[in-house]
Amino acid sequence: MDEVTLTIDGSEVRVKNGKTVLEAAQETNIYIPALCAHPDLSPYGSCRLCAVEIEGMSGFPSACTTVAGDGMVVHTNTPLVQEVRRHFLGVILKDIPPAERSSSRFRDTELGRVTEYIGFPEDIPQYVPRNLPIISDEPLFVRDYNLCIHCGRCVRACQELRGVNALGFVTCDGRVEELPVAGSLRESGCKFCGACVEVCPTGALSDKDVKWEEREAALIPCQSACPAGIDAPRYVNLIAQGKFAEAVAVIREKVPFPATLGHVCFAPCEDACRRKELNEPIAIRALKRFAAEQDTGLWRQNSKVAAATGKKAAIVGSGPAGLTAAYYLAKLGHSVAVFESLPEPGGMMRVGIPEYRLPRAILDAEIEDIKSVGVNVKTNARVGSLDKLFQQGYDAVFLAIGAHQNIKLGVDGEDNPGVIDCISFLKDISLGVEPKVGDRVAVIGGGNAAIDSARTALRLGAAEVTIIYRRSRVEMPASSSEVQEALNEGIDTIFLTAPNKITRWNGRLRVECLRMKLGKPDASGRRRPIPIKGSEFAMDFDTVIAAIGQTPEVPDQFGLPTGEGNTLQVAPDTLATPRDGVFAGGDAVTGPASVIEAIAAGRQAAIAIDKYLGGKGIIDETLLEIEEPSPWLGRDGDFANKHCVPISRLPAELRTGESSYRHSAETGWLLAEKLGDIAADWPGSQTPWQVPQHRLGDFPEVELGFSKEPAMEEANRCLRCHLRFKITPLILPPVKRK
Repeated sequence: MDEVTLTIDGSEVRVKNGKTVLEAAQETNIYIPALCAHPDLSPYGSCRLCAVEIEGMSGFPSACTTVAGDGMVVHTNTPLVQEVRRHFLGVILKDIPPAERSSSRFRDTELGRVTEYIGFPEDIPQYVPRNLPIISDEPLFVRDYNLCIHCGRCVRACQELRGVNALGFVTCDGRVEELPVAGSLRESGCKFCGACVEVCPTGALSDKDVKWEEREAALIPCQSACPAGIDAPRYVNLIAQGKFAEAVAVIREKVPFPATLGHVCFAPCEDACRRKELNEPIAIRALKRFAAEQDTGLWRQNSKVAAATGKKAAIVGSGPAGLTAAYYLAKLGHSVAVFESLPEPGGMMRVGIPEYRLPRAILDAEIEDIKSVGVNVKTNARVGSLDKLFQQGYDAVFLAIGAHQNIKLGVDGEDNPGVIDCISFLKDISLGVEPKVGDRVAVIGGGNAAIDSARTALRLGAAEVTIIYRRSRVEMPASSSEVQEALNEGIDTIFLTAPNKITRWNGRLRVECLRMKLGKPDASGRRRPIPIKGSEFAMDFDTVIAAIGQTPEVPDQFGLPTGEGNTLQVAPDTLATPRDGVFAGGDAVTGPASVIEAIAAGRQAAIAIDKYLGGKGIIDETLLEIEEPSPWLGRDGDFANKHCVPISRLPAELRTGESSYRHSAETGWLLAEKLGDIAADWPGSQTPWQVPQHRLGDFPEVELGFSKEPAMEEANRCLRCHLRFKITPLILPPVKRK
């Protein structure tokens, strides 16, 4: 017999054979309280709150352990059943501190909701304080066993759902408690997945610093921290399974630049990763790059371009915001043209990020993918008039002009020959113009552009490169990893120092500086640098590179309002400017930001522009069929102590200077004489190690990324926080009407 038919509270119910009475009731939306039972866990029967009356059966059997029988007649809410439940609830509540029972926190727990439903028992046995310590010094979770009611859910979740077996029924002072099997969670092999917290009905196990209303964003922080909303947990898990092409498809569901982001994203997902509370965050960016390098084109099978709509959109600027908007608008069927003033597309990705960080072949390939959906990119095409674009038949315009205008230092002598701005410096190199920097170079500033300029100057032959920054390293806005790489390459950094004057002296630039001290935070949230009187000193350089920031260069002919930093003013939800049909986003609106933030702006613009053109604004697509992830993690006793797998990098001594290389006329490669241990670990490598030919603007790539086994090992460090939201939600009692 595949099904049985029973009657519950007068309603006929048909369920599969083997289901319990509790499950049968839940399938019919008949509520039976149960604190030890859970839809994903095996029956336990300890709380006895699910007591029911079954005709022909003595006593009050537990609905969670009683198998439904054909012809069974069940009563779930008779006066006797209610009395029995109140009795067992009193037995449970006697272990909860009286002050806790009356707290608002208690009322929000499952136990609190069940207490309200059943009714507070009149006679509760006397509370005997357990005085157990609250354990809050371990990663991610707080354990307060003074609130434990021994429902066994946490142990069963750890064992049955996850297979981790870090929690068990442990005898402690003559009592059986639900505890870590070896003292601490870390020592017990806990994988910190949070399943135990998710099923706890009392708050005895809780997340540190997580509010209920923010829990999804807080508990899957990598995805919520990504401006473009890339599903990092999903693609990291696919990499762990060896499904690399599938991982690329997941990334491409949100962005058209997986490889570029894999090289240069500042990875807010990693800053948010909960794994860092154990040791180091997952190397999500490097895993993204690895997946992109394994791309087989699987994602193309489900990538569709809609039928032509007859609408035309003009994109001004071919940086990450402009190309992203163009890509999605073209896929929605609109005719899209991108106007780029430079001779090559890519915006700051091409002319602002040195090739040792982002190889041009990577960028070129992804731009070709964008062109393949029908995007027409016009280079050497500066736009000076919006009116002309509309006269040419464009129905909407997206301004993604970036922030290419350097901010002046504001000191005497900054117009001296040899003082150059970082944007012009990096742009010239990317476009093949050779600057001469001399032996000694100073870079003024502490952002990523300053670090890129300093490391580039070193690659152009400078013997000494010094970064001068007016705050401390803590306040430095540049990526910490890039700062460290600059230090590894021998670049000197002078903190708490600012230039005061620049003069010519004996054929060199003399930079007069002042020492600084930090005061109270300013509008940026960083402590304000304050000059120290009488601290003047001077240094001599051949070249000074100004890198203290950039602003958008908005043509007056656009006739659009600008705000602080010459940024365009837009509606935050639609990116619409005051002029009908004109939208703006990326650095032109926010000021200099990151590639991923610009991509997010491009997505937002595509949605808004499509709606403006009469569409629905739906740009998300499913490039890989969604499969329900396995909840099983398995045991790995040393999981919590596993550190981030090292990412292969070119040794510092091989990054700069042609003396480090020996040219091979046959292969067109420059062969490094030495590479340490990296060559032996890299698939397909040769000895001596091969690096791309060293020419101006084509520096050897520093970060070499993961190979297969290290990538899978790193992906397997993931806590898989998202699995918590695959656990069946708690079935809470209906709210009683007052």
